Amino acid sequence: MNKYYDRYIEKIIEKKLKSSGAVLIAGPKFCGKTTSGSQFAKSIYRINTKSIVKNTRLNPKLALIGEQPHMIDEWQKVPDTWNYVKEDLDINYVFGKYILTGSSTPADKTEIQHDGAGRIVPLKMYPMSLYESLESKGKVSFRELFNNDIEINDPNSDFTLEEAAFLTCRGGWPLSINDDEEVSLDITKNYYDGLFTFEDSDNEKFRNKKPEIFKMILKSYARNISTEASLKTMIEDVKQSNERTMDPKTFDDYLEALKDLYIIEDMNAWCPNIRSKTSIVATPTRHFVDTSIACQALGLYPQDLINDSNSFGFFFEDFAVRDLRIYTSLLGGQINHYRDNAGLECDAVVRLNNGKWAAIEIKLGGDELIEYGASKLNLLKNKLIEKSDVSKPIFMMILTAFGPAYRRPDGIYVVPINLLKD
Repeated sequence: MNKYYDRYIEKIIEKKLKSSGAVLIAGPKFCGKTTSGSQFAKSIYRINTKSIVKNTRLNPKLALIGEQPHMIDEWQKVPDTWNYVKEDLDINYVFGKYILTGSSTPADKTEIQHDGAGRIVPLKMYPMSLYESLESKGKVSFRELFNNDIEINDPNSDFTLEEAAFLTCRGGWPLSINDDEEVSLDITKNYYDGLFTFEDSDNEKFRNKKPEIFKMILKSYARNISTEASLKTMIEDVKQSNERTMDPKTFDDYLEALKDLYIIEDMNAWCPNIRSKTSIVATPTRHFVDTSIACQALGLYPQDLINDSNSFGFFFEDFAVRDLRIYTSLLGGQINHYRDNAGLECDAVVRLNNGKWAAIEIKLGGDELIEYGASKLNLLKNKLIEKSDVSKPIFMMILTAFGPAYRRPDGIYVVPINLLKD
C-alpha cells in the first residue's frame, strides 16, 4: 500500500470550501486530485466508465446526488454537470457543497453555459513538490523570506547533483515516490507511455488525435525547455527532426490539446513600466507541468543529464519552476520571467498581491554560475529601481540544484532546492 503524503493544495481546498459553494481541482492525470479531494468529500460520484458517462449525459442531476461536500470526479467527461452544479448553487447557495476534479478541460467548452464566477472556485494542482514528497528538508521558508531578513548557513553536504538529476527525471507523481529508484523511473515511464492512449476516450477532441504527433511536438518542446523559443521555431524543429510536414494550424491544435491536458504550462513575461527606451520581450518561457514528461519525451535519464551539464541547466530550471509555482500559489502570488531588449533577463519573478516581489535566478550551482546569476540579479534590481515605478525586491535568490545555503555579502540568498519550502 502506497504511503499517503499531505499536499499543499489541501490547505487551500479546506479554506475555499468555507467561503465558496464549490471548488474545482484541475491538473494533470495522476497528480493526486481525486485523493486530495476525497479527504474532504462525504460522498463521491465517479464518471469513470462508458456506462456512467452515458447515464450521466441522459440525466446530469445524477452526478449531484450525495452527502455534502459531494465530489464529482472527472466532471469534464459530462460537461453539462458544471451547469447543473451552478444552477443548484443559484437556487440554494451553501458553502462547501461540491468538489469537482478534472484532468482535462471539456472537449466542447460551449457546453458550459456559465463561467461559475462567484460560485465555483478553480484551483490548479501540480505533481508533488520536493517538500511534499519529504525530499526537501524545508529549512528555508519562502513565506518567511517575504516577511523577514533571515540568516542562512547550511552546508547541505548530504545532497548531490546526482540526486537532483534523479528527482528531475522521476518527477513528482505520487505513485512514483518509491524507495527503489529504478522502479520509480519505470513508473514515470509507464505514466508517460499512457498519456496519449485515447482510442476508447469519450472525448472526440482527443480520440481523433494521433499519439505520434503529440510525441513529436513534446520532443520539440523538450528540446526548447526553459527557453523563449517561438512557435515557428518549434514547428521547424518538428519538420526537421521527423522529416515531415507540419502546418501551423495542426501544431496549434495539438498544442492547445496539450494545454487542455495540463501537460505544458508556459510562463508569461513580467512587464514593469520602465521609463526608458527599453522594451520588454513578451515571448513566454516554455515549461512543462513536470520536468519528467520532458525527460521521457527525449528518453533522458539521470546520467544523461549529468553528462550534459548545459542541457541539465535548462531541465533543472523547469524542475525548479514547478516547485516555485506550488510555493507561490500558497502565498496567493504569481510567477513570471523577465527579459528586455537589452539582453537582461531573470528566470523567475515572484509577485504577491500586496505588491511585494522577489527575483530568482535558477542555476545548477558552483561558484562561477552563482556569481553570474548574482550579477544579473543586481543589474535587474538597479535598473528597475532607477528606471521604473517598481519598488526594490523584498529579496533576491539564486536557487541551486545542490551545494550549501548561505547569504552573500550583497544580500542575495543562495538556496539549494532540497532546503526550500513554502
